[in-house]
Amino acid sequence: MADPLHDEAATVAALAQVGAAAGPYLGSLADRPVHDPAAAGKLAGLTGPLPEDGEGTAEAVRRLLDIGTATATASSGPRFFHFVTGGATPAALAADWAASLLDQNSFARVSSPFAHETETVALDWLRDLFGLPAGWGGALVAGATFANFTSLGCATQWWGERQGADTVRDGLSGLPRMPVLSGGYVHASARKALQMLGHGRAAVEVFSRDDVGRVDLDALEARLAGLAGAPAVIIANAGEVNAGDFDPVDALAGLAERYGAWLHVDGAFGLFAALSPRSAPLVRGIDRAHSIAADGHKWLNVPYESGFALIREPARLGTAFGMPGAAYLPGPQDPGGGYGLYGPESSRRARSLPIWATLAAYGRQGYRAMVERHLDLAQHLAARVDEAPELERLAEVPLCIVCFRVSAPGVPEEELDRWNRAVGEALITDGRVFCGTTVYGGRVALRPAIVNWRTTETDIDLFVDVVRELAARTRPQLP
Repeated sequence: MADPLHDEAATVAALAQVGAAAGPYLGSLADRPVHDPAAAGKLAGLTGPLPEDGEGTAEAVRRLLDIGTATATASSGPRFFHFVTGGATPAALAADWAASLLDQNSFARVSSPFAHETETVALDWLRDLFGLPAGWGGALVAGATFANFTSLGCATQWWGERQGADTVRDGLSGLPRMPVLSGGYVHASARKALQMLGHGRAAVEVFSRDDVGRVDLDALEARLAGLAGAPAVIIANAGEVNAGDFDPVDALAGLAERYGAWLHVDGAFGLFAALSPRSAPLVRGIDRAHSIAADGHKWLNVPYESGFALIREPARLGTAFGMPGAAYLPGPQDPGGGYGLYGPESSRRARSLPIWATLAAYGRQGYRAMVERHLDLAQHLAARVDEAPELERLAEVPLCIVCFRVSAPGVPEEELDRWNRAVGEALITDGRVFCGTTVYGGRVALRPAIVNWRTTETDIDLFVDVVRELAARTRPQLP
């Protein structure tokens, strides 16, 4: 019996199947629904017992493509405004296919000199893109949570040093709780990172001056002064997820320098404000941080699992994440070492390829133009909201998120919350556009985010029209 795993012709044919499906699928993204509820029944085609002999490469790939192109959420398309999700630029998509084709283990230089060098260049280009000084380093990781984990892991190692302890070798036992200070914009992923690092997600001390979370600088400084010189970590938030607001990074950098604290900037998408002179003042002071976390699969528009941590003192990465010696593995400082020893993941796919390719293809000016186009689209959306009598904008629009709700005179607040939840549920079920709800300042609201390179003014107008249609359909009947 022939071994199907060694049928190279079948391999080439299967890849051709994917290539043939790519054109129609990509061509449909501009107009297709983000989600088609009518296609959900096709998901049953994935189920069944594990095959004993298998159906062969061609049939398995055919079935997967048939189901996937019908049921996959079109999150790479221009009308997906939920979370903060970009698409994949043409260069990034092609390079991601190349990453799977070449199947490199980017653990270290010795496992793949090609992947190691691509990551080194990609990280240096990202550093340059955001205007950080030479000498910064970093690591590519799976997403913003791992980027926060990596950055705060380095902060933990730094904090332990100042306690006269080796937290990498001995852990946190016997040490006081590491002070972690932030405004109210601190994201759940930073709390999760602290949880995984052993500090606990409740470790963050929040200093906010209002119900949306704007940082109270005076109270935060008073806490730092009360530490009497003991080390602390400050988390600055560059791009709050509900309305796109920013902590005053420059002011927090000044406090960090004055009190000898580590400043970490969570810039999952907001870091990209640095690309345009129009929005760059929002991130003034990031070059004074010790660590920065961001997500490439947001505004960089590369495929998922493309986060990155940037570190002012990159040697701390090897100290915090190097592994104890196994005879067959290099160490962090060995000539054959590399990025699997600079972050939480050891075996890693070559996620640097899409980042390198998209930056090589479109450069600084291409990304600046994209960011500025999205800034314009956000202002267009804000204007459409402001002119609609049944829509109420809840916040200014400093970047790419517009926070608003459906509203009407005489409707009680509790009923408005129910109405907005109903609109959010209807948006997901309807599927023409995609956006979910949040709670901002105690009020249920919508918070569409515009970061996809394909999005146009037509898509924004459709979004507003669909929201208004569904708002009318779900409007509460009051006595």
